[in-house]
Amino acid sequence: MSGPGVPGLADRARALAKRETTATEQVRATLDALDGLLGTPWENLVAARCDDAAVAAAARADEAIAAGDWIGPLHGIAVAVKDNIDVAGMPTRCGSAVLADAPPAVSDARIVQQLREAGAIVVAKTHLHEFAYGPTGAVNVAGPAAHPHDPNLIAGGSSSGSAALVAKGIVPLAVGTDTGCSTRGPAALCGVVGFKPSFGALPTSGVFPLSTSFDHVGLLAADVLDVSLAWGALPGVAHVRTPVAGLRVGRLRGGNWDVEDPVVAAAINAAQSHLTDAGADVVDVELPETDQLLEVYPVVTGSEAYETHRPWFEAHPERYQPPTAALLAAQRDRPAVDYIHAIRAAERLRRQALSRLRGDLGLDVLITATTPLRSVTQEQARSSDPSVARIPLLRMCSPFNVLGVPALSVPVRGDDGIPVGVQVIGLPTTAGGHGSHPAESAALAGALAVS
Repeated sequence: MSGPGVPGLADRARALAKRETTATEQVRATLDALDGLLGTPWENLVAARCDDAAVAAAARADEAIAAGDWIGPLHGIAVAVKDNIDVAGMPTRCGSAVLADAPPAVSDARIVQQLREAGAIVVAKTHLHEFAYGPTGAVNVAGPAAHPHDPNLIAGGSSSGSAALVAKGIVPLAVGTDTGCSTRGPAALCGVVGFKPSFGALPTSGVFPLSTSFDHVGLLAADVLDVSLAWGALPGVAHVRTPVAGLRVGRLRGGNWDVEDPVVAAAINAAQSHLTDAGADVVDVELPETDQLLEVYPVVTGSEAYETHRPWFEAHPERYQPPTAALLAAQRDRPAVDYIHAIRAAERLRRQALSRLRGDLGLDVLITATTPLRSVTQEQARSSDPSVARIPLLRMCSPFNVLGVPALSVPVRGDDGIPVGVQVIGLPTTAGGHGSHPAESAALAGALAVS
């Protein structure tokens, strides 16, 4: 979490609207805070900076506010963007030597355009697990991302820098991507909120692809209110809060959804109690499609990643970090029929699961842990055994990328100070929610009750 005395998005927006501070002041303070990372274990959380452009944008924001043209809660707010997302005038290197000589992007990704339309100011691009192909944040040409509170631990990935900069209170909002866990996972490990809206709800145009079938753009902020404000401020989103009372919530049980860490289990129990106290109806549910969802996920993701990288990888495999190269090499000989079967299975499982959860059981929201474990050491993350970090960090998040439904990770601090993530998932419906994205509204309502 960003810590006591560090203003979040709501506080910063309020101060700007009341003219208690200026966009220029808060942008310069953010740039000073980024300077403060130099020479520390967190220096490489920042992949690139755009100081001059940010200061110029802040001056324009101040002129607009002075003229009474305050757009909303993102107007004049400094934000950071993951370095697999195009920002005009800055190279997109994806944490890889493969793109070391990438030219500056000629235009913004659509999500960056939306942020600018809402008044936000991009100050930096952030560290990521190479090409977003991993959940630890430990694989990058510039080295691993350090946990914001303990550099011996991992920050999680792939949106490692975005989560850690929010957790350190340097920016109140950051943009990430989420193909299997990459917004929610690092949010859980770092103690912030990571929000993955429904598939396609935020545009991926101008985002370097990992798996076009499962890629989502996500938002990270210190708390649920800040994420909700940011979501509602984006153009085209008509977000109205959904009441928690009356929501029907399913707590996932059995197999994949059971956790051994007593602190994580206690966090889920507490979340259930908070929802019940707020008037939600919480019932135990199973997701019998889970094993199949977990089976199709790596086939689709790996096949699509290899298709993107094949020309580069076949010509210069040595330019990739060894773990990324190993993942890509494992996809080389997969038959096309396996990919086709997995794509078809994903669509069938999506229809089947959502029909039962919504239609048969009448559920609005699901809850579970974000990950079954908390942050692990950098040494553990370097293990070639995927059961140490890769598999557990993905296993409770990736099913919801296959389903394409919105999901948030909400932080709960463990007794030993290491954060725990509680995951709240919204289910699509034509009724029971408000605004243009009812599943997101239901998920945010549940997350506010849990937090």
